[in-house]
Amino acid sequence: FFESLANERGNKAIGVVLSGADADGTLGLEAIKAAGGITLAQLEASARFSSMPHTAIATGQIDFIQTPTEIAQTLASLSTHPYVRQPSPVVPVPPSREGSDALPDILNRLKTQTKVDFTQYKPTTLERRIFRRMALHHLESLASYRDYLFANPAEGQALYQEILIGVTSFFRDAEVFSALTQTVFPALLRDRSPDVPLRIWVAGCSTGEEAYSLAIALLEYLHHQPVSPPIQIFATDVNDRAIEAARLGWYSASQVADVSPDRLQRFFVAADGGYQVNTVVRELCIFARQNLIGDPPFSRLDLISCRNVLIYFGATLQSKLLPMFHYGLRPEGFLLLGSSETVGEFGHLFALVDSKHKLYAKQSSVLQLNFDFDPSSYTPVPLGPRPRTMAEPPGEIDLYSLADQIVLSHYGPTGVLVNDRLEILQFRGQTGTYLEPAPGRASLNLLNMAKESLRLDLRTALYQAKQLHQPVERRSLLLETGDRPRPVQISILPFSPGTVDQDYYLVLFSDRLPEEGAAAGATAGAGQQAPTPPSQPLEPEPAGMAAAIEQYRQENLTLQHDLDTTRSHLQSIIQEQEATNQNLRAANEEILSSNEELQSTNEELQTAKEEIQATNEELGTINDELYRRNAEATRISDDFQNLLSSIHIPVLMLEADLRIRRFTPTAAQLFNLIATDIGRPLSDINHRLTLTDLEARILAVINTLEQTSQEVQDQDGRWYDLRIRPYRTLDNRIDGAVVVLVDIDSLKRSTEQLRQARDYAEAIVQTVREALVVLSADFQVVNANPQFYQLFQVNAEETEGRSVFELGNGQWDSPQLRSLLQDLLPQNQQIEDFEVSHDFEGIGPKHMRLNARKMVQP
Repeated sequence: FFESLANERGNKAIGVVLSGADADGTLGLEAIKAAGGITLAQLEASARFSSMPHTAIATGQIDFIQTPTEIAQTLASLSTHPYVRQPSPVVPVPPSREGSDALPDILNRLKTQTKVDFTQYKPTTLERRIFRRMALHHLESLASYRDYLFANPAEGQALYQEILIGVTSFFRDAEVFSALTQTVFPALLRDRSPDVPLRIWVAGCSTGEEAYSLAIALLEYLHHQPVSPPIQIFATDVNDRAIEAARLGWYSASQVADVSPDRLQRFFVAADGGYQVNTVVRELCIFARQNLIGDPPFSRLDLISCRNVLIYFGATLQSKLLPMFHYGLRPEGFLLLGSSETVGEFGHLFALVDSKHKLYAKQSSVLQLNFDFDPSSYTPVPLGPRPRTMAEPPGEIDLYSLADQIVLSHYGPTGVLVNDRLEILQFRGQTGTYLEPAPGRASLNLLNMAKESLRLDLRTALYQAKQLHQPVERRSLLLETGDRPRPVQISILPFSPGTVDQDYYLVLFSDRLPEEGAAAGATAGAGQQAPTPPSQPLEPEPAGMAAAIEQYRQENLTLQHDLDTTRSHLQSIIQEQEATNQNLRAANEEILSSNEELQSTNEELQTAKEEIQATNEELGTINDELYRRNAEATRISDDFQNLLSSIHIPVLMLEADLRIRRFTPTAAQLFNLIATDIGRPLSDINHRLTLTDLEARILAVINTLEQTSQEVQDQDGRWYDLRIRPYRTLDNRIDGAVVVLVDIDSLKRSTEQLRQARDYAEAIVQTVREALVVLSADFQVVNANPQFYQLFQVNAEETEGRSVFELGNGQWDSPQLRSLLQDLLPQNQQIEDFEVSHDFEGIGPKHMRLNARKMVQP
């Protein structure tokens, strides 16, 4: 029900666990908490049946633990909060983003406390989690919650855990694990050397269910394969509490409800009312804290599982993580994402293998490694309006900038901004009159886009601006625009920003009106006297006319020759220039080739550096895990040593070759051991037992795996029960024997005393001269003395073990005697001088007095 409620109502869901002994609802509470809902549980002391509240509280998913009366008050208070209250067309809900300028302060405070930067998370996710905390504290604005957060340091940790809450379970989406078994695992084992480990990274592992599920699925698959390589599963999360829970590997019964009975039996051990993942599976998984935003990735991975993690990150963070995953995978590696996640724009890095289960394979692609593992290097996504500083005059700067933009848009010249390679970086105004896309491959090169009639002059002006590093203008240019040319002007303005070692050029185009040329001519002639028209020349004579014509012709030929010579010279210069340009181009290509080689080498060095960094991170993670396991082993060893020291029973642990492994203090006295005897053969020890074949008996137990028990004495005559059993390791391997000696001396002596007392009583019975018989509680004959057998002519075989009322021909079965005997035991009565007369077969009539007493065994 809780899970259905969470799916249907989302953050409007409220779950309440009251007194009861039914199912605990753990998974449902987690679903409500993950959806942003609120959970309450009854105080155990006020519950008639505390089973359900106790289990719910133990999960750590409860927001309020109260009595039923307090729960009712809390529900009434929550119902009026905007986070929970349903919107009404009559009474609108107040906007929950009121005071949203406080959100950056909240995230900065959280970063200071937890060292985790949440500014790259999706704003909607952050706001939903923060609004939930506001509802719990009855706050209705971000500003008030910011003040509460700054005043209560514990709230920072609570909000941190709130944001990092993870929804996970064993074998979540079972079809995904079927796809891994059918597609990924066979591909990873194909042509794989048995010495090369399978390396898997579970990013965002939460409390470990995903990592353990992968380990179990892989073990099940390898069980039927001829090759079984080593397995290394790195499971990381930024939440320390989740990592500690994952390392412990203990889960409640409800948390393993979806695990099949066969898997529970094979891979889990019942412990403390729940189940713990067994040692074999836990040894495959290395859990460590890792921040995906700031820490290096693992390398040489076969599979990365990052399910339902990217959905919480913004686009900037996703664009960093996916190339990082590509880097960490082997060439044939796989990436597994959540059902609502994709690789987006990085389809060139990952090929889709299974669209339904979001399974991708790494593609060989040139990847520019530019990882920066410092989270402060990323520009935060704006989560609200930027707070204005006190030094900034409100409104003035924005007003001036707006006015400048209006002036530039209406009166500024058309132009473009280009770099030193003449690539257009920005278009300013409508440039379609002067520029147009060139046919063929798309290009933003200015000369390629310039109109044909402007290209030559534009090239010349740009060349001069580059050489002179000063503005250059070209006027009176004619732009071919159809039926008639259009006069234009080009201005080149070079500049170089102080922070960038590169030149830029602002190229401006403007129309030049015809009146400007006329005005310029009028201005040039102002103040000058107009030239006087030449007087009409006299008509030359014919001979002079011919000479003048010939002179003009010769001068024309000379000029034509000079022009041809100049053209030829210019052509040679152009050819030489082209040859020089070609040589320079070849040299430039060689330089580019060398530069590419250097860049490739640099990338290889960068890759090696990243691999070393990732390896160091991995080694650090493994070292932390080894340190933790060593500390755990030390703690277990201390507990075991204290246990041995506290046991007052001689216990001796031996290796398979009968060398001493451990012993208790009482065993040290019995076997004459000291601390330095650990590691010595048992045959070198002179023990105090009277047993001569102790070593042979121990070896027999190791070989037959059958434990033995025998009573032995020490040299002081003290009795012990010697028990020998095999020493079994956790993986069910026999690695020695355990010898235990239980002190039974008191029991042995008590038994001997009892035997002696019985013999004493037997002797008394045998020496009594009157006929005497001993009966059990059900009146069976236990034994009788010789006088009884002689008097009544019977023997022990036909008397002992039979009812006294069945002896002979039933002569003792009289109602009065039966009544007396039956009242003897319960009423503790005595029979004295009870007269019995009977005619016994073979011996004749007898007249006897019968006396009886109750016997109490010690």
